[in-house]
Amino acid sequence: MIDSIRNIFNIPDLRKRVLFTLGLLAVYRLGSQIPSPGINAEALQALFEAAKGSIIGFVDLFSGRNLSRMTIFALNIMPYISASIILQLLTVVWPYMEKLSKEGETGRKKITQYTRYGTVVLSIIQSLGIGIGLENLTAPGGAPIITHPGWGFRLMSVLTLTTGTAFIMWLGEQITERGIGNGISLIIFAGIVVGLPRAMFDLFTSFRSGRLSILQLIPMFAMMVVVVAAIVFVERGQRRITVQYAKRVVGRRMMGGQSTHLPLRVNTGGVIPIIFASSVIVLPATIAKLIDHPITKGFAKQLEWGMPLYNLLYITAIIFFCYFYVAIIFNPNDVADNLQKYGGFIPGIRPGKRTAEYIDKILTRITLGGAIYLAAVALLPEFLMAGFKVAPIPFVGPWLDRNLPEFIINGLGINFYFGGTSLLIVVGVAMDTMQQLESQLIMRHYDGFMKSSRLRGRR
Repeated sequence: MIDSIRNIFNIPDLRKRVLFTLGLLAVYRLGSQIPSPGINAEALQALFEAAKGSIIGFVDLFSGRNLSRMTIFALNIMPYISASIILQLLTVVWPYMEKLSKEGETGRKKITQYTRYGTVVLSIIQSLGIGIGLENLTAPGGAPIITHPGWGFRLMSVLTLTTGTAFIMWLGEQITERGIGNGISLIIFAGIVVGLPRAMFDLFTSFRSGRLSILQLIPMFAMMVVVVAAIVFVERGQRRITVQYAKRVVGRRMMGGQSTHLPLRVNTGGVIPIIFASSVIVLPATIAKLIDHPITKGFAKQLEWGMPLYNLLYITAIIFFCYFYVAIIFNPNDVADNLQKYGGFIPGIRPGKRTAEYIDKILTRITLGGAIYLAAVALLPEFLMAGFKVAPIPFVGPWLDRNLPEFIINGLGINFYFGGTSLLIVVGVAMDTMQQLESQLIMRHYDGFMKSSRLRGRR
């Protein structure tokens, strides 16, 4: 591996790509230190410390901790991801977008342009909402978050945050085009990884102060290794369907006759179902908190981290969006038609409708496994931080609350960098980037990172 890393910097073109990627990521981190004007930074930090362990922490994670410090990159790349998801949905329900998606390079460029416009629109809406929301918030000590509230601050927030998101979007596109890896994914990756040293320091401080014993620390690190191994295993997991191509004569040449496979990923949706599910869960909770009524307050309480209703809705939403997203991006009927068009067939399965039904049946089964895996990974940080509040469960809740161990009910108080969505993103992006680096090395007749086999990413 050391020789392979040395070879990366011995190849001029590859060295330029790597250094270009690292340089733009450094620019992104530099911009993450520039605060947005008009913010009381100490009061805002106190507010986020009080909300630590809630869904706000989840949103702050994807912003690379820019939201809790209200920098010019506070919205990060989330508006771009939302716009991309909306455009993907429109390609299914809007014939015009479906036609564009089938026009090749020209259609792809138009969809990319529409995604940029959508990113700017969503950034304006979200930044205005953040500006208005911060004016109505105070720190736990009563200090105001905004020093000079009003439309001047709101318009400045819209201008600053929207420009920051547009700049990050440009950085991501430049990395994808002229660097190594997917630029948008690497920006999210950098935002998460930059908080890892602090999480390790907090863990060490907890150990020094006696809040964590060595008997808790060793199992936690062992669980970390197991979670990383499970993520790598499932993200690379595929169900390969054998496809045989019939022999045919084209001109003077004999074509076909070979056997290949159709790979179906276990986790086709990636981290998208978790993002969808989190957005759906946080919306009713936020609305319920804004309505001053005992019923809505109680409902909002049930939608907090660790509560049974929250867990039930969260798991259900993840499973639903796994199937929903797969249905959008993968059409078994199109796959079956393309196989039949080029003379391909699945041994033992009749071409056409039967092939589509067979592929759909397999996809339904492996998607269920992927959805359960995603739900388990998503609930891991909740278990580590807040535990599972079982007392509100009807009938058996009080008995479980009395008899279950303390760490299950109240959690371990560990930062969720050690599991969950953050680790899913970090491991997945690292696998994809390393695969691209290895492909570049092998293309130039160098050895890859592994001597015995090729390094495979999620794709």
